[in-house]
Amino acid sequence: MAIRSPLYYNSGNLQEMTPAMVTEIVEQAVYQYSINPSVSLSVVASSGNLDAMSDTRLQAGGQSTSVSSFPSEATTAEPSVITVSYDKISETRTAVTPTADTGLLWPIYYDSDTVRSMNLQDVKDTFLHPAIDMLTSGSLTTQQAGTYHINTATSVTGSSQVSGTAVFSNTEANTSAYTAGAIPETLDQPQTLANYYLHRIDGTNTAYTSPIFVNGLSNLQEYSQATLNTLLQEWLRYTAVSSSDGYSLSYNIGATGNGNTRGSGMADTRLNGSGSYQTRQVNTDDYRAQEFPNGTSTTINTYYLRIHKS
Repeated sequence: MAIRSPLYYNSGNLQEMTPAMVTEIVEQAVYQYSINPSVSLSVVASSGNLDAMSDTRLQAGGQSTSVSSFPSEATTAEPSVITVSYDKISETRTAVTPTADTGLLWPIYYDSDTVRSMNLQDVKDTFLHPAIDMLTSGSLTTQQAGTYHINTATSVTGSSQVSGTAVFSNTEANTSAYTAGAIPETLDQPQTLANYYLHRIDGTNTAYTSPIFVNGLSNLQEYSQATLNTLLQEWLRYTAVSSSDGYSLSYNIGATGNGNTRGSGMADTRLNGSGSYQTRQVNTDDYRAQEFPNGTSTTINTYYLRIHKS
């Protein structure tokens, strides 16, 4: 591993950048990535390629009837579990062909008393891999720009909502909607407790000092920031999808998984009761019984969006 200190002009002299100055270039690489991420998430109607999540809830059992007396609780159908699958998040990986490393593409640095151009491994160690480390952090700041998180809010400061469609909804039986006087009640009468939305973190165009490189005439030249920005974007986008050094970026979703969690956990809760037995007599030969959902709200699973490097 070779982290270099690129050279820059300071009052006409070549001087090594401080670690803070190098970090500013890394942060600029993150911003450039955020403009056009090569690993992106979208919200689809169904069949997303990230793992599906299950929202479960109780529904009422079917009614029982008798012409002579109320059907007993033992003979009345129990509430059952309904499961709704959410597979609304898809990951897209965009192939990138960056500018080829000619040996003089990257900034120069001092190697003892010799000025050398950084090679690609130097660039990885100094700029690209630290940028991936920032991007894959569990934090939700501009240093993670262009990556994604989950929130129950539709608007999050510093992020852009990917879609107005929820990627997961937690529902439970609405116990107040069931009444004995309405037997036979509709079996499934849910209420939504929380919706969860996908957001992408916005970037900030940070200032940095331009380093020096060797141009095609073998002269020392300060990068135009437009040129260096393009190189940083190309190579960081390429690294995020194609790294063979353990710095390829990906997402996964589930109750468990690799990587750092991003934003809110998505809870699937369900009432834990065994059924509220209710009866209704309509007339002398029409006796009805039905069991409604009841109990305490209990967490069945909590799903997380995670970002991972490999």
